[in-house]
Order: sequence, then C-alpha cells, then structure tokens
Amino acid sequence: MLFQGALSPEVLTSLSLTRREAAPIKTAPAKPAAALPVAKTSDGALQFLGILQRDSRLVDFLMEDIASYSDDQIGAAVRELHDQCRDSIARYVTLQPVIDGVEGTFAKAPSNDPNVIKFIGNVPAKPPSGGTLRHKGWRATKIDLPALSAKQDAAIIAPAEIEIE
Repeated sequence: MLFQGALSPEVLTSLSLTRREAAPIKTAPAKPAAALPVAKTSDGALQFLGILQRDSRLVDFLMEDIASYSDDQIGAAVRELHDQCRDSIARYVTLQPVIDGVEGTFAKAPSNDPNVIKFIGNVPAKPPSGGTLRHKGWRATKIDLPALSAKQDAAIIAPAEIEIE
C-alpha cells in the first residue's frame, strides 16, 4: 500500500475484502467561456489617432477653423505640432522609404503592386519598369500597436509615386 497507493488484489482476497468503486465527484456545471472581444480593423487606426491626439492634440488642430489666424500664428503652432507628432510616430512605428532613392531622379519600380507603387502622369496600359521618383513612399518596418487583420498590406503607409513622362 505504501508504494502503490492501493492494496494488491492478493491482499484483498486474503482479507476477504472487495474493492469499492469511488463515488462520482460532483462538479459545478462549466461556465461558458467568456467571448473574446473581436478586433475590428479600425481599432489600430483609432488607437493611433488617439495617441496623436494625446501627444500633440492633432485632431483638435485639424478640426479647428484656422482661417482667422495669421500665417505667423499657424506657423508657430505647426512647428510644435510637427515635433510632437514626429515623436509619437517614432515611438510607436519604425518607418523606412518604399524606394530609398533621390526624389527627382530615375528609379526602378520594385513592384507593380498598386499598394506599393503608384504610377502617376502619362501611364501607358502596361507600366514601364521605372520613371522619375516623385515620392519615396513610406513602409512601416516595426509597429508597436496590436496587429490588425486586413486584406491590404497595412505596412505600406503611402505608396511610392513614380511620374511617367
């Protein structure tokens, strides 16, 4: 009994004992599992907009009618707003250009995916392999926000723009 935790069948027979079945243990009915909140595709965008509002009051600035302010007043407000927004972006998102080239020079398109490259200007039916780089585009290489599910590649912040002349 010490080593096996129960009497052996031989001992039970020699002592004229029978093994009793254990009474079933009553358990409380299982509670239904709490449903996990379903993430919406807008959650990350709204979270980041909230961060920009918190850190720089960007939404307040964008929603305000600035027509009555002088250019000097707007310029002073934008300088501080720019620094605060840039710091917020750097804190939560690591960015790099989609095309690391010099704007105004020829650039080869790394892809024909319209989420990555946006051809502008006189674009033929079959886009060429490159053109004049007008905007480098932005790609997020690290995001410290919850992952969002979407069909579009959310890592492309803005597509690169190549003008076809």
